[in-house]
This record gives sequence, structure tokens and C-alpha cells, in this order.
Amino acid sequence: MGFYENRILPFVIDKACSMAPIMALREKIVPLASGVVLEVGMGSGINLALYQADNIDFIWGLEPSEGMRKKARANLKNTNLKVKWLNLNGEDISLDDNSVDTVLLTYTLCTIPDWQQALQQMRRVLKPGGKLLFCEHGLAPDRNIQNWQNRITPVWKKLAGGCHLNRRIPELITSCGFKIDSLEQCYVDDAPRIAGYMYYGTAVKN
Repeated sequence: MGFYENRILPFVIDKACSMAPIMALREKIVPLASGVVLEVGMGSGINLALYQADNIDFIWGLEPSEGMRKKARANLKNTNLKVKWLNLNGEDISLDDNSVDTVLLTYTLCTIPDWQQALQQMRRVLKPGGKLLFCEHGLAPDRNIQNWQNRITPVWKKLAGGCHLNRRIPELITSCGFKIDSLEQCYVDDAPRIAGYMYYGTAVKN
């Protein structure tokens, strides 16, 4: 990883992912987590303050970026939650089968290169009856916005840590053995429409 990936990009991503409208959506999803949690793409630990601490036993924080893990130090100091880093990619989750109660995804599926392998790994480690919680941005419903998303994504992902603007989030989740229990969709304020269409909800093993 170079200077941009370790120093500049973590700052940019942290600012973009902590905008007020984005935090409002996180607040709808993160408090639903319980038990042993696997947070995939923990980043700078933005979500730590949103967990319902009494419901959490332990958090595995999967984050391959050294720059993001460094940026998380302040948030880790300000929480009493038990957190252990997994310095791994989403495709390589080194946890036992059926070992976590909740998998949490917030603005992560857009960046994982092999999203199919990653989701299959998440399904493997999730206990029967456990929940996948997700809050992601992706393909917009409007054709003109979709066209721009498709045009811009090849350049955008090079500048934004692999972020794809045009992934069909619900279809990705259901194609990997999950059944979506609840799903909300909307554009958020204060974000360009090409990056501002959100999907958030819950899913279980199908």
C-alpha cells in the first residue's frame, strides 16, 4: 500500500462515510446487532458508538487496510466493547463455521473484489438463526443515473479504494444463499445521486 492508500484514502472514506445522512442510516441498522458480531470492513470504527453494548458479547473487526485500522484507534479508545482485528480480506474469513450471531456490512460490499466468495464466507460463519445486517450504496433505480454509474465506475473505483457505484446489492446478497427479511431503499440528501442510492435491511441464511 502506498501513501495515498494509507494516508489520504482512509481520511476521505471516513469523512464520506460519516456524513449526517449516512450516520442516520447506520443508526437504523447497527443497533440490531447482538451476540458475537463479525463486522466486515470495520474501517475507522465509525459504528462502535452505535452498538447496543448490553447486547454485544464480542466483535471481530475485519479490516485489511492498515491505514483504516490506524484511524480506528481513537474510536477503539472510546468504547468498552471487546474488539479484535482480523487483518484479512472479506474473501478470507478465518473463523469457524456457525461461530457468529451477527454479520454487519456497512458500505463494504461496494469494494470487495470477489463479493461472491466474501458473502459465501459470511454465510459459512453465521450461525443458523443469525442475521446479516447491511447498509450499502449501489445501483440506482433511475436509468439516467444508472448510465452515469456504469460510465464512471471504472475510474471511480481506482480513486475510491475499489468502490463500485453500480452493484445490485439485494441481488448480490440473495445469490449467495441469503433470504432478505427486510429491505429499505432511498436516495440520501447531501450526496451525489451516482453514489447516494442506499439499500439497508436484514437477511438470514436461506
